Parts: sequence; structure tokens; C-alpha cells
Amino acid sequence: QVQLVESGGGLVQSGGSLRLSCAASGNIVSIHDVGWYRQAPGKQRELVAAITGDHNTNYPDSVKGRFTISKDNAKNTVYLQMNSLKPEDTAVYFCNAHILVAGQLPLMYSYWGQGTQVTVSS
Repeated sequence: QVQLVESGGGLVQSGGSLRLSCAASGNIVSIHDVGWYRQAPGKQRELVAAITGDHNTNYPDSVKGRFTISKDNAKNTVYLQMNSLKPEDTAVYFCNAHILVAGQLPLMYSYWGQGTQVTVSS
């Protein structure tokens, strides 16, 4: 059994910063591709940052230069550093991780966290 838990959300003023964490626990062999997504009320969930197993990263133009995704393999944790936050960044942020799970035959599964609320005031 594997769990993903996001933390670090909160209320911040425009221009401020937050660092979100996505911690994985359980029978983990290794964490591969991970994405941070967000969903604002009435909008579709969108990808805001992605990191591959070998630490290549990708961002949409809307957050490029402001958000940074990183992964600490020793802690099974992925971070999203968000700087220069704007009111339009307000959303629930989710992480999605592809994890190789231990077992007689290790298999890759996709897991979602429960989300963490980020609110940016103007």
C-alpha cells in the first residue's frame, strides 16, 4: 500500500511564496515521473510542473520561471517551490506520482494525493 500526502498550502499575498511537499510512504521501490496539478473552482485540472525519474522538468508558460519542481529520492518526497504568486494561482494543488511498488513482482502504479489548498490574495 502506498500513500501520497501533500502539505504546505495556505493563504499568501500576491507576490509571496509557498513550498508544497508531496510525501510518499509505503512499499516503495522507486518514484518515477511526478506531476503537480491544480484545479480551480469551475475549471479543469491542469498540469503545472512535471519531473521525470531522471530529474528532467517541464512547466507550462503560465508558471515557467516562477515554479520549480524537485525530487528528493532519499525522502521519497517531491517539492513544488512557488514564487511570485498571483491570485490566478489560487487552486487546490495535487501531486500525481508513478511509483514502482515492492512485491513478488514489482509493478508501477499511479497515485494521487488528496490535494492542498493554495489561496493567493490580491
